[in-house]
Amino acid sequence: MNKLENPNIIVRVATPDDAHYAKTITDEMESSAKARGTGIAKRSPDYVVLKMQEGKAVIALTDKGEWVGFCYIEAWGHEKFVANSGLIVNPAFRGHGVAKSIKERIFQLSREKYPDAKIFGLTTGLAVMKINSDLGYEPVTYSELTDDNEFWKGCQSCVNFDILTAKGRKNCLCTAMLYDPAEKGKVEEKQTESTEAVAAAEKQLSVTMHGAIHQVRRKRAYKKDFKLFERWLRYKKYVLLNSRKEGRDNHQKRRFFLFNLF
Repeated sequence: MNKLENPNIIVRVATPDDAHYAKTITDEMESSAKARGTGIAKRSPDYVVLKMQEGKAVIALTDKGEWVGFCYIEAWGHEKFVANSGLIVNPAFRGHGVAKSIKERIFQLSREKYPDAKIFGLTTGLAVMKINSDLGYEPVTYSELTDDNEFWKGCQSCVNFDILTAKGRKNCLCTAMLYDPAEKGKVEEKQTESTEAVAAAEKQLSVTMHGAIHQVRRKRAYKKDFKLFERWLRYKKYVLLNSRKEGRDNHQKRRFFLFNLF
């Protein structure tokens, strides 16, 4: 579990008593989306309150009751898929590990409520992608996500919705990431079966130049290279945004041609 830099911040499951924070949360969601130039499914304060009442949201507050952050759970495709949506952090508390703590708690809550569901998310933020990756998510194509039309309707409030529709709902600026409990279970099973073999390999002995004997331990720590991925995301954004601009230019040219033709 991620340790917050500020010990006065509490991350917990939201309750109906937190309803008075709903308007603040949705206002910050909207302003943050505008600042990024992208969008998330627009939600009303009433919808946020509903998630609190259902016990399907995580909220972060200071010990004095100041709102810090929020995220909620949505189930799709007859609960075969679960999305951790609407992650938002108060600008005054960003950069202190709050988002990571909220993501970890909402992920845990999702696993508790929907143990067999695939957990997915769409995001343009590299920091969120890194957090997701640490939790076990993998980048996937849009075809591996839910086909529930109600989920995709939520993208209509995004400024890039025309890109999504132009690409036949197969691509957009957001990166799709998925946690599949079935696949993770298979991986964990294989890891368990090979524990003895790994232990034996780690205990291999080697002789140094001076004749000293020491154990050679295999380094298993692995960090993904997100710099390369970040460059790819920038290129993807450049291509998609330019294709939209070219599409608009071509549309204007066609209108000009038809107007002068008649």
